[in-house]
Amino acid sequence: MIEVIQAASELQAVCQKQDWEFCFIGGLALQRWGEPRETVDADLTLLTGFGSEEHFIGILLEHFEGRIPSAAQFALERRVLLLRSRKGVGLDVALGALPFEKLAVRRSSIFHYLPEIALRTCTAEDLVVMKAFAGRGQDWVDVERIIVRQTGKLNWAYVRAQLRPLAELKEAPEILEHLERRRVEFEHF
Repeated sequence: MIEVIQAASELQAVCQKQDWEFCFIGGLALQRWGEPRETVDADLTLLTGFGSEEHFIGILLEHFEGRIPSAAQFALERRVLLLRSRKGVGLDVALGALPFEKLAVRRSSIFHYLPEIALRTCTAEDLVVMKAFAGRGQDWVDVERIIVRQTGKLNWAYVRAQLRPLAELKEAPEILEHLERRRVEFEHF
């Protein structure tokens, strides 16, 4: 886990030097808000907007190796740049442009993972939205763990307001029902 945190710190340093807007999501944010579990990569949302992605991709590829052939083209098509740190840790950079992504980055804050390493991470609510939207098995387990650890602290009105349009975009309104069922089951006062 220490190598992932160090790799994330390297990526954050590049983003800060460029004065970019970003925050860590995924497993690193889960370490802060949920039940910690082993993670093998660092996931980051980088606000690129639509149309200027090549600029960001080019700079990141100057600092980090692509994990796949044609990483830049893949990123332009899929909006995720797959990188590798100097020590081989995976760095997944989501090219953010949606209103929710902008809001999540702007609401993010600093968390100290190690005495000498502090990383900018999304809020617990924004992590719940992202995990529920992704909706894979492990994502729902992560949501449950966040709910348990953050009982009484989550702004559910905000979560629903952000998740509803994303669920509509995905044509999966049942996501909100799945989340509510977990809130009722796992939130203990």
